[in-house]
Amino acid sequence: MTEVKTNKKVLPVIVLSQFAGTSLWFVGNAVLPELKESLQLSQYAVSLVTAAVMLGFIAGTLVFAFFSLADRFSPVKLFFISSLLGALTNAAVVWFVTDGNTLFLFRFLTGFFLAGIYPVGMKIAADWYEKGLGKALGFLLGALVLGTAFPHLLKNRDFELPWRSVLYITSAVAVFGGIIMLLFVGDGPYRKSSGSFRWDAFGKIFSSKKWRQSAFGYFGHMWEVYSFWGFLPLMIGLYAKKNDLHLNIPFLSFIAIAIGAIGSVAGGYISEKIGSAKVAIWSLLISGICCFISPLSYSMPFFLFLFLLLVWGFTVVPDSPQFSTLVAQYAPEELRGTALTIYNSIGFAITTISLYVIDRIFHSTGSFGGENTFALLGLGAVFGLPSAIRLIKNK
Repeated sequence: MTEVKTNKKVLPVIVLSQFAGTSLWFVGNAVLPELKESLQLSQYAVSLVTAAVMLGFIAGTLVFAFFSLADRFSPVKLFFISSLLGALTNAAVVWFVTDGNTLFLFRFLTGFFLAGIYPVGMKIAADWYEKGLGKALGFLLGALVLGTAFPHLLKNRDFELPWRSVLYITSAVAVFGGIIMLLFVGDGPYRKSSGSFRWDAFGKIFSSKKWRQSAFGYFGHMWEVYSFWGFLPLMIGLYAKKNDLHLNIPFLSFIAIAIGAIGSVAGGYISEKIGSAKVAIWSLLISGICCFISPLSYSMPFFLFLFLLLVWGFTVVPDSPQFSTLVAQYAPEELRGTALTIYNSIGFAITTISLYVIDRIFHSTGSFGGENTFALLGLGAVFGLPSAIRLIKNK
């Protein structure tokens, strides 16, 4: 009974800390119009700024995974240190950035330290919850979604702040998240320490067939989700231009992203009844359908266009925590943190490629450019669904 009460107190703190830390993620995109003007950035600034964070995250996860840091050391302390350093490099954009190169450098460094926030936060949750992990990670990923959407809310025209203030606020929020994680969450009762450096860690993790199937489903999801989030303001702007409408693009972007938090939490509860794999499959399928019909949306009435974005935003997220649950379950207990980190690293490498490809095609003059571009995000579902479905058949 004591353990259940402790769990109920711990999860809200982990969720709040995850929200706070991941608010650093898309703050560069939220303030990009001002930065693009003052630094004279190219038309590809969206993908370059987003990719800088992703590349930093990939580098960070590779370092964290190679040295098994989340398994060898206290993940709570690792989260705290990463939150402080991530907040510092985020605020440094105000202090030191003078051109595109320095902007990309500091966004890269912020991404590097996010590797100690996002996957380590999942590791902390997995250490506290042996049962109900799908629901717990549903809340945790919901916090990540709100953190991702938060900078867009700060920049919407009804509550618009100067870009420097947005960076300072998100840095302060990240520091707060690290502090409460350190003060109120200890190492979980199900934590297994790997003790020392493991040269065989990657081989042992990838040797599990079910782990690979879970990871491949997640990789398909990662082709879609961050490109959808990153280019959402451009999608809405394109619709507004084509239909001669004046829309509150930051606020609509916030709503379409933030609704994924509800989807993530709902998916967590549903997973307790039908299983994580089925939730992931349905989520990936529906969001994939949204991708393929997106070229038609620009000719729809506004309420239908908005409805599509909301359905897309709602379903693009819930598969992520459920794939993470499966990955955690099928990984060796003493290498759970490393398994979560390395699969995140590969997933975000795929995201970086997706961002680059989508940006180039969007700005091209070919038949797939402009409004047709985002149908290509549906290739993630085409790739990921077969692996996820085999996961169910092999049970």
